[in-house]
Amino acid sequence: MSRNPAAWPSVSSLVKYPHFALQGVEAIFFVVVKKALFSFQFSNLLGTVYRRGNLNFTCDGNSVISPVGNRVTIFDLKNNKSDTLPLATRYNIKCVGLSPDGRLAIIVDEGGAALLVSLVCRSVLHHYHFKGSVHSVSFSPDGRKFVITKGNLAQMYHAPGKKREFNAFVLDKTYFGPYDETTCIDWTDDSRCFVVGSKDMSTWVFGAERWDNLIYYALGGHKDAIVACFFESNSLDLYSLSQDGALCVWQCDTPPEGLRLKAPTGWKADLLQREEAEEEEEEEEGQREITIRGKATPAEEERKGKVKYSRLAKYFFNKEGDFNSVTAAAYHKKIRLLVTGFASGIFHLHELPEFNLIHSLSISDQRITSVAINSSGDWIAFGCSGLGQLLVWEWQSESYVLKQQGHFNSMVSLAYSPDGQYIVTGGNDGKVKVWNTLSGFCFITFTEHSSGVTGVSFTATGFVIVTSSLDGTVRAFDLHRYRNFRTFTSARPTQFSCVAVDSSGEIISAGAQDSFEIFVWSMQTGRLLDVLSGHEGPISGLCFSPMKSILASASWDKTVRLWDMFDSWRTKETLTLTSDALAVTFRPDGAELAVATLNSQITFWDPENAIQTGSIEGRHDLKTGRKELDKITAKHSAKGKAFTTLCYSADGQSILAGGMSRFVCLYHVREQILVKRFELSCNLSLDAMEEFLNRRKMTEFGNLALIDQDAGEEDGVAIPLPGVKKGDMSSRHFKPEIRVTSLRFSPTGRCWAATSTEGLLIFSLDAQMLFDPYELDTSITPGRVREALHQQEFTRAILMAFRLNEKKLVQEVLEAVPREDIEVVSASLPELYVEKALEFLASSFEVSRHLEFYLIWTQKLLMSHGQKLKPSAGRLLPAVQFLQKSLQRHLDDLAKLCDWNRYNLRYALAISKQQGVKRPLDLRGVEDDGGASDEDSLHLLGGAGDEPTATAAPDCLG
Repeated sequence: MSRNPAAWPSVSSLVKYPHFALQGVEAIFFVVVKKALFSFQFSNLLGTVYRRGNLNFTCDGNSVISPVGNRVTIFDLKNNKSDTLPLATRYNIKCVGLSPDGRLAIIVDEGGAALLVSLVCRSVLHHYHFKGSVHSVSFSPDGRKFVITKGNLAQMYHAPGKKREFNAFVLDKTYFGPYDETTCIDWTDDSRCFVVGSKDMSTWVFGAERWDNLIYYALGGHKDAIVACFFESNSLDLYSLSQDGALCVWQCDTPPEGLRLKAPTGWKADLLQREEAEEEEEEEEGQREITIRGKATPAEEERKGKVKYSRLAKYFFNKEGDFNSVTAAAYHKKIRLLVTGFASGIFHLHELPEFNLIHSLSISDQRITSVAINSSGDWIAFGCSGLGQLLVWEWQSESYVLKQQGHFNSMVSLAYSPDGQYIVTGGNDGKVKVWNTLSGFCFITFTEHSSGVTGVSFTATGFVIVTSSLDGTVRAFDLHRYRNFRTFTSARPTQFSCVAVDSSGEIISAGAQDSFEIFVWSMQTGRLLDVLSGHEGPISGLCFSPMKSILASASWDKTVRLWDMFDSWRTKETLTLTSDALAVTFRPDGAELAVATLNSQITFWDPENAIQTGSIEGRHDLKTGRKELDKITAKHSAKGKAFTTLCYSADGQSILAGGMSRFVCLYHVREQILVKRFELSCNLSLDAMEEFLNRRKMTEFGNLALIDQDAGEEDGVAIPLPGVKKGDMSSRHFKPEIRVTSLRFSPTGRCWAATSTEGLLIFSLDAQMLFDPYELDTSITPGRVREALHQQEFTRAILMAFRLNEKKLVQEVLEAVPREDIEVVSASLPELYVEKALEFLASSFEVSRHLEFYLIWTQKLLMSHGQKLKPSAGRLLPAVQFLQKSLQRHLDDLAKLCDWNRYNLRYALAISKQQGVKRPLDLRGVEDDGGASDEDSLHLLGGAGDEPTATAAPDCLG
């Protein structure tokens, strides 16, 4: 069999002649390599920063761990970067517990299923089910135990250690006492005791060991559910905070060192001696759960000589008259700082135990659901689930460290910038947000639209965003000055359903869903150039050809029309379809057109000759789920489902399709077969996720899903009944339906993005691909490569390294080439390997510190082979754009650094002038703004004349 990939048989031939696939290892190798081309995996989650659950700071205090739906995102505040862990729970995450050393985390979802996660290797170590809804989880300060609150009890487990264990979670003790649900936990500094708050307005202090002088009884004094309770540092004194805004200060008459272990007596002592005589393995097997029951009001005789609590003071938050319920609280023991969040979006900072108000601020009009303080006590994190807000506040300087908010409603559309560095999203909330793909943060939000955004698009320059909306306007936003500089409207009000920009960025077109017309404007003048009529149904999609002046429009009237821009916008061709057209897109080279229709088909057309070249039947690939209230099965409901968004890959060989399903399908265009199906979510908290009906919810009276059980759960009202005055009676609990609204491939070809009910999901090429060789031969080994390198045959060593395609080996070979020989070696490389070299250089720019060395390689390669590569520009475009993206990032970083250095130099010169100190000779050019030499050098490195960049604390709250 030939080693040339172009001579390999197609996939269709393997399907037609299955006996061919069994003729030796080479056929199997072909299939493996073919699959490796599509090894995309989930890499990051953007667009949503917080849903519900508790926030945590890492041990160093520089990162925030935020639960986002059924995933966990870590926001690095020092390096201005966000990263989503590659794991997911079955339901939305309810609570997260972090170990004291920051290496382990316990993630518990709404169903009670827990994941033990290593934050070092970012993987799941153990699965466990607590068999009930868990409200909170907390590790002991020594890291040997952890406690969960479940129902009206608390359970203490042995924390997993550093050695391998058969069962990572071993139940040690179960504590009973409260009559209602337990809500919060806090430990003493020595891990001897912990306190638990409950909805029955009581607070309980339990011991991690059986202390002789500590009896378990309820601490009262509150008239509402306990929100939080905290121990004082190195003391058994504690604070309890209730939902009605009351803070009780409890003093203990015994220090932590005064606790005495309970000595075993009678048969227990004999049993203990027997257990000590047994082997260590049998001791571990003999560990059994211990049940401990407390008394709400123990007798006076039982309390004599025991630890006693007395209430020192009681404070109220509603003295100013702006009373609202307390929803979250956090306490820093070292600096004695209490932070409380309220249902109205206000938070207070108090100093304890004097209860002195330090600060009060309103951050939103929605309830604050979680509060956390970092280890140094400088930064405070707030989470608001109603708006999806995440804020980090530095209370001493009264400034934001992080200020992020996702779309309030679902995202509808997205677009990549030409260099792949930015993503713009539009949502039903009328907001347009721009996200940095490298940092994962939103750095600008445009709120000019008064209704839902239906389409977004970048111009070819990458500095202008064009959006369409149901408010009857098409707007253009400038990313240099962050403003809306053009607003396009029609003669009579209409709702725009889609928007498209031509390759020059001069022509804007938008389709109307009520008047069935297409409007065309000029970007320069803002004037309406033409109104294209001819469709007999709403316009569902528009797309300009990348290479020619052709506009394709898809409509519900079962046609796709091709309009010629240079021929007075006349209809060049009309493509007749078998069903309503839902999406249309051109291949990157403009030689093919793909259309998605209502009957779950994708048809491919030749736009020049108006001939259909192929079709894909995708009805069975969608795999739609059954909603809770559906009367028919998922198999029959799939007849009404279809692909609603399409996107070609950067090389045009494959196409992505998504719609009203949790799956995204990747098809090979030429072979017209399904290559891979990506599952965007496994979150059962969303609707239409399960294929079959859950019979446990079916009763003789009907479906339990019809009962709104969780409507007022946050306000303490489980079921809103007549006569109940507490809580919001208008609140409704619903499960959003999973769907994919938009898909886009990055121009670099290395990742693609999807907007769904879960948020903005990024899938990147699998960087952990271990072996993906090219034209492999038996004579090519790493030893032969290093031998050629030792003999200074650099060109041969580079070619052999690229054929093995091991990144570390390629890096070793390229960095071994002397600087003065780079020009000669790069000129001697064959054309076939130049593209691979450019791709490697682009990926190396993101991680390597040898910036100048790799820049020289890039310059010499492009100067030597630039003219030869022009005919294959379409094939090389993704690699060049990936290279441009990496270089642009370094340019932005250098621009910031140069601006900061120039400011410091000017500041130093101004100080020296005031003090009469003589200026150094080499800084004279910086003193005068008109100086040519130093100003020009600063601009070469990227100075103040460059574009504005996102700050370290991005402000994107709309």
